[in-house]
Amino acid sequence: MKLFIINGPNLNLIGKRETNIYGKQSFDDYFINLIKKYPDIDFGYFQTNSEGEIIDKLQSKDFSEDGIILNAGAYTHTSIAIADTIAGIKTPVIEVHISNIFRRESFRHKSFIAPFCKGCISGFGLNSYRLAVEYFLLKSK
Repeated sequence: MKLFIINGPNLNLIGKRETNIYGKQSFDDYFINLIKKYPDIDFGYFQTNSEGEIIDKLQSKDFSEDGIILNAGAYTHTSIAIADTIAGIKTPVIEVHISNIFRRESFRHKSFIAPFCKGCISGFGLNSYRLAVEYFLLKSK
């Protein structure tokens, strides 16, 4: 199984920024543990602060992956372009968020990408990514 994780803006600062919301572990350290936990999964990972690069990566991974796990960060709440891209590709996408976006500022309660994703996992810290992996494993059985 091939799964690709795409992280959007500021997620390169996880473990350093707003640790009361996002925790103290970096995503890079978490990703290493995820790879160890699921040795039979071929993981890929990409992080960018650029909306266009998220779109390009989603398009380039269509058909080559069994699933995409996307944390679009703040673009979740603003990007029609990313939503259109997800709607236009065939590879299933799971939207993930580290924090519970519905317990935060009201502008975070609307996801433009959710209607085009297979599902949304929010509020379980970095384990939101693991839960998305578990979905793809169950789906493959």
